[in-house]
Amino acid sequence: MSFVTRFAPSPTGLLHRGHAFSALTAWTAAREAGGRFLLRIEDTDFTRCRPEYETALLEDLAWLGLDWEEPVRRQSNNRAAYDAALERLRGQGVLYRCFRTRKELMALAGVAPHDDDPADAHAFAGGPLDPGEETERLAAGQPFAWRLSLAAARARLGGFEALTWVEETADPGTRTARPEALGDMVLGRKDIGAGYVIASVVDDALQGVTHVVRGEDLIPATSVQRLLQTLLDLPTPVYRHHPLLLGPDGKRYAKRDGSVTIMALREAGVTPQELRAELGFA
Repeated sequence: MSFVTRFAPSPTGLLHRGHAFSALTAWTAAREAGGRFLLRIEDTDFTRCRPEYETALLEDLAWLGLDWEEPVRRQSNNRAAYDAALERLRGQGVLYRCFRTRKELMALAGVAPHDDDPADAHAFAGGPLDPGEETERLAAGQPFAWRLSLAAARARLGGFEALTWVEETADPGTRTARPEALGDMVLGRKDIGAGYVIASVVDDALQGVTHVVRGEDLIPATSVQRLLQTLLDLPTPVYRHHPLLLGPDGKRYAKRDGSVTIMALREAGVTPQELRAELGFA
């Protein structure tokens, strides 16, 4: 069996130790398997991505000693493929327009607006508005998001019991998808079109990715991706969800928390060999 994996960062900030650990884990897995390692830039959200961050992440990964196949796939250059997938889902009747704002969703979930990661706010399960109200909102130019209707998807597939994947790292074995945990996820927005959830699934198929190697915080997202793979008739990779790298405070490294960046470590004189050794890749 061939082995193709990828590292797919979003250029919305500078890379930190957690990113380095994940990239090295995937790159090392590909080398040990005699396989291929791909780098993919997940920049579907042009409102947050910056070219200077992409330049920096390429420099950081090269500094770490990683190499990858060219050309690098940038999702911003391939929007037509993702929008076509979104249109296909609309044709299946499993999407609906949601006009609720983030603030409204958080209020429904009982989450304070200042909470950093209101996970419950994402587990929204609703449905389309009545045709008259939807027409009025569209005529008024109100923004909306395209949400995946789990109820419609369940009815179309006859249930989710057949949605499984092979997990090789975190609780190895055959896992059954539980997309209900994330609710009716946003798959696209009026302003940017299809989002990264669809783009990631489409790209894995188009690039022939056989193994997805990433952090265990993304295990819940795998359930939704399995659902999308089935709805779009796409293959299912093998998954390896590695433990998260934790900082001295016991929390995982995150952009939003201002974690020390690889660029800062480089500027402080840390060598790539020292960082690799610190991360367990001597």
